Amino acid sequence: MAIAEQNRDGRVSAPPRMQSARWALASLSLATLLSSLGTSIASVGLPSLMQNFGASFQSVQWVVLAYLLAITTLIVSAGRLADMFGRRPLLLGGIALFTSASVLCGLAPTLWLLIAARAMQGLGAALMMALTLAFVAETVAKDRIGGAMGLLGAMSAIGTTLGPSFGGLLITGFGWRAIFLVNVPLGVLTFALAWRALPAHSKTTRQVDRGTFDIVGTVLLALTLAVYALAMTLGRGNFGALNIGLLVAAGIGVFLFAVAQARVKNPLIQLASFRDLQLSASLAMSLVVATVMMATLVVAPFYLSRGLGLDAATVGLVLSTGPLVSTLSALVAGRLTDRFGAHRMMVAGLLSLSTGTFLLSLAMTRLGIAGYVVAITVTCIGYALFQTSNNAAVMAGVDAGQRGVVSGLLNLSRNLGLITGASLMGAIFAVASAEGHEGIGLLSSEAAARGMQVTFQTATVLALAALFLALLSARAEFKRQRLVEISQDL
Repeated sequence: MAIAEQNRDGRVSAPPRMQSARWALASLSLATLLSSLGTSIASVGLPSLMQNFGASFQSVQWVVLAYLLAITTLIVSAGRLADMFGRRPLLLGGIALFTSASVLCGLAPTLWLLIAARAMQGLGAALMMALTLAFVAETVAKDRIGGAMGLLGAMSAIGTTLGPSFGGLLITGFGWRAIFLVNVPLGVLTFALAWRALPAHSKTTRQVDRGTFDIVGTVLLALTLAVYALAMTLGRGNFGALNIGLLVAAGIGVFLFAVAQARVKNPLIQLASFRDLQLSASLAMSLVVATVMMATLVVAPFYLSRGLGLDAATVGLVLSTGPLVSTLSALVAGRLTDRFGAHRMMVAGLLSLSTGTFLLSLAMTRLGIAGYVVAITVTCIGYALFQTSNNAAVMAGVDAGQRGVVSGLLNLSRNLGLITGASLMGAIFAVASAEGHEGIGLLSSEAAARGMQVTFQTATVLALAALFLALLSARAEFKRQRLVEISQDL
């Protein structure tokens, strides 16, 4: 056990190993901030890009889509490569790629070069997102994993919250290129800190043949995920023949990927790992919860502006409540997870999430802003508690040789949930309001409230389904612990 050292002035300093872990966690936090900032900051620049390049919205939206598609399609492969060749070089490479691509984005002379650079930036973000969770289990003591996950969750929320407002200020003062170039100094700092603090050797317990990376599985999974993401994003929730065709193609892709994984010697994803109830339940819960939370971003602005009659500035201020609560709650959630256990906190978080979505489904316009703020606060507290405890439970129990790919799967499930939620919840709101033919921007107060009610009734059902899975997972973990205790007594 490391012993604290006493300085000449009598103060006690943290042991070297603990100090190293703190610096490593700081670098992982900055990497998380970078990737989330890259997601949120670009959207505010779309009007400026349309004007600067003389392009349509359908064209400039690919500045956002290219980044998200790169992350979604490549994040599992990034984790697998890290498990094979080492997490430190891959994470450093991801930070360097993200930073270099940010320079290219800021200097891009044409829209399509900007989109290509954003795809490169997304690849760097995929490496960072896949490996930050995996590194936590190596750099932080097991009884402190919850706190570390809470910190990463808080940094992700900060990046998501800060992006639009910070990006708006940069565009106003320096033009659209500044929203990409601002990543450069932050990326250099992150790289330097990670180079110094991250452990040089991964604690991998499983030897992998470096020459057997599953290229066929990687291509199949990337194409399948890309097709699904396009099916969910094209048409903005209005499903047509193209969307249906893409979904069918995605289903065929899933089948082909499963067949390929069953036949290859060293598959990209060990399909047998999904027999683990905890892992399968955690991935399913992550996808469902992300789908639910996307409703607060897609539907809530219409409810606040049309249902409550708020102006744009007030809507923005009220919407900031959710990310702020998530940021603060994530830090507390980490400590609670370390103290009371991940499975208990998962159940508690999903109970809070279900309660919050139920309160949102009431859409009590007579309570005004206060009714929404109370409901979204309860919802976001539950989300932060679930996200932190779920990540901690999975990463604390996974084998060292699979941490990269499992971390990628966790992030993938969340991304797929966000993509699905944006389309599904938006479509439910449009249908439930019964005024979609008039344009969603022309909703009456009654129609907006009705759409809000139906959307969050659906969200509550989904949240309760996730709660059921959490209870099953907690029961299985309790039985496992009892068996371990009995075997130790014998």
